[in-house]
Amino acid sequence: MARTLIAELPEKVGEQVTVRGWVNALRDQKSMQFVIVRDESGLVQVALPKQDPPSKLNERVSTLAAETALTLTGTVVADERVKLGGLELRLEAFKIDSAAEPELPIAEDSALDKRIDWRYLDLRHPQRRLIFEVQTTVEHAMRDYWRKQGFIELHSPKLMGSASESGAELFKVDYFERTAYLAQSPQFYKQMAMAAGFGKVFEIGPVFRANPSFTSRHDTEFTSVDVEIAWIDSHEDVMAFEERWLAHVLAAVKDAHGEQIEQTFGTQLTVPTLPFPRVSLLEAKELLRDNGHQVPGMGHDLDPPSERALSALIQEEDGHEFTFVTDYPTTVRPFYHMRHADDDTLTKSFDLLWRGVELTTGAQREHRYEHLMAQALEQGVDPDPIQYYLDFFRFGAPPHGGFGFGLTRLLMQMLAQENVREVTFLYRGPHRLEP
Repeated sequence: MARTLIAELPEKVGEQVTVRGWVNALRDQKSMQFVIVRDESGLVQVALPKQDPPSKLNERVSTLAAETALTLTGTVVADERVKLGGLELRLEAFKIDSAAEPELPIAEDSALDKRIDWRYLDLRHPQRRLIFEVQTTVEHAMRDYWRKQGFIELHSPKLMGSASESGAELFKVDYFERTAYLAQSPQFYKQMAMAAGFGKVFEIGPVFRANPSFTSRHDTEFTSVDVEIAWIDSHEDVMAFEERWLAHVLAAVKDAHGEQIEQTFGTQLTVPTLPFPRVSLLEAKELLRDNGHQVPGMGHDLDPPSERALSALIQEEDGHEFTFVTDYPTTVRPFYHMRHADDDTLTKSFDLLWRGVELTTGAQREHRYEHLMAQALEQGVDPDPIQYYLDFFRFGAPPHGGFGFGLTRLLMQMLAQENVREVTFLYRGPHRLEP
């Protein structure tokens, strides 16, 4: 008999069906046995009257341990007393596909690291599944918008002969007779696509950072979402694109999962109005000081407490969860960020904060070879290992810019989670290479 998903059972009342899933719970009562069965689509109550003496079927049901995988056959019966969807499956036969051991190694309230040790069991929880259903919708909506705007998808190499951002935070890999590095970013290759005349490109792919950080926002391998756009006039064009694109993505998620997100995670997803508020880094620090907050000095980025405080102030003043912070000094930006013509100590760059967390870093890039070479030397970057990158700009490169961010940070904020590990399928950190 063909398998029926639990979510399809309301359409099968009065019919005999076969359901395949896991034992979520067993209630072995005096006169009835109830098995709560879970598959990828939901939960159903399976009922079996208890005979006196117990039948062989009763005896077999009594032995079922939580998380046992099984196949059940029975008749779907409508019963408004049943809390799980107002129906139940009257059991007629079942087969154990794979028995679970009696004692599970984790519980729903186990510590996060312990749950990650047994991540495949942890992911069976419907709340965890919802995370990845949302992730699927997010990526589909991103690609939908990109394709309608004429973007091309890239798959850039993750093995590189030199650093893709800086000499720090690199993982080294033995590569035949030389050393290779795991890519920190597709940045250089996005820009190569601009020089190649692709116009607008995107990539969703893994990146690697040898960052010995244990914060709730950092990991050593994560999925990066990257965009690059040619023929722009300034970084304002990049910000304008990103806010339209994010609004489209959040609207798609709210439409598909808004009620589930609110019920499961206790957070309401708001589709943002356009445009997002914009404040320069200098203005942001002045605003924070005026409201009694300590901020990092000149030439420094905002620290996490400042980002949270700034987002709270902007939301209080403008009612907006998103804030673009612009015009960062050259001291905290890569050499390839374009500088302002009237103040070469500032870059045409931005960060996007969402609910107090830095989501995006972006900028207009320097596309003029001579300026790019001069800025690399000024910041102490040896041009020889990245000459292949500098060569992209020797034969007519268009003005361009873009942004990148970690997918898990977006999901963490979207679902009001406290740690990227909760929304990562398998987390990698300084002390985590398994499972």
